[in-house]
Amino acid sequence: MMILKLGGSALTIKDASEPTIDEVNLDRIAEELSYYNDDMMIVHGAGSYGHIHAKKYAIGDQINTEEEKKFKNEGLCKTQASVQLLNYIVVNKLQEKGIPAVGIKPSTFIMTENKRISICDNTIVKRYIMEGFVPVIYGDAVLDLNDDIKFAIISGDQLITHFARKLKADRVVISSDVDGIFTDNPKTNPDAQLIDIVTKDSQLTLTENENQADVTGGMAGKIKELLELAEDGIESLIINAEKEGNIKLVVSGKDVKGTLIK
Repeated sequence: MMILKLGGSALTIKDASEPTIDEVNLDRIAEELSYYNDDMMIVHGAGSYGHIHAKKYAIGDQINTEEEKKFKNEGLCKTQASVQLLNYIVVNKLQEKGIPAVGIKPSTFIMTENKRISICDNTIVKRYIMEGFVPVIYGDAVLDLNDDIKFAIISGDQLITHFARKLKADRVVISSDVDGIFTDNPKTNPDAQLIDIVTKDSQLTLTENENQADVTGGMAGKIKELLELAEDGIESLIINAEKEGNIKLVVSGKDVKGTLIK
């Protein structure tokens, strides 16, 4: 059983000033996913559909006044509506390619406590997989049991590590817009080298794109989640979803260039 993460940066124009889908990339990725030959669950990032609202309304920050509560209530609604729209677009495209994809809204069955998953009905996802469907979930704004913050952003990376354990996944694949983890930003430094394997003992210096509005922790947050998963014996592979053929290869069980987290 494979869990595949489609990064928001591969599906949307993530640093856009308003939600913008990358239609060419989405169509190609969906076509390549149609070659899957095993049970599969897809988790996609929010990209420009979620980060803009979540950052504007500071979802997950402490609430001190009634006015702040009202403001964040509005933000929760707008964030949920926006990422649900992205999920609808993604699921429709997958269905067009013959994939029995079903979109599942995380905020309807997941709650966090201090921004970590606390309540989650895993049977919903398990049952869909059992019946031959491909569940498609995504980073979302959810209720948090901590009354100081009330709400939280649950990232696709946290969802992956949770369900990889609960579903006993054989493979976890993280797709991004670069080949994996590099010694430096490969988009600005042509001498950056791909790191083939990352373990808890690796000495990494991770740089973030300061122009990018990512409220889920960026690359450092992703690596932290995946290293915790590796401690439970589940390895992850980060690949480039923007390279034609990579998704097709990985869902077919073939080797793909990337960074292995183990």
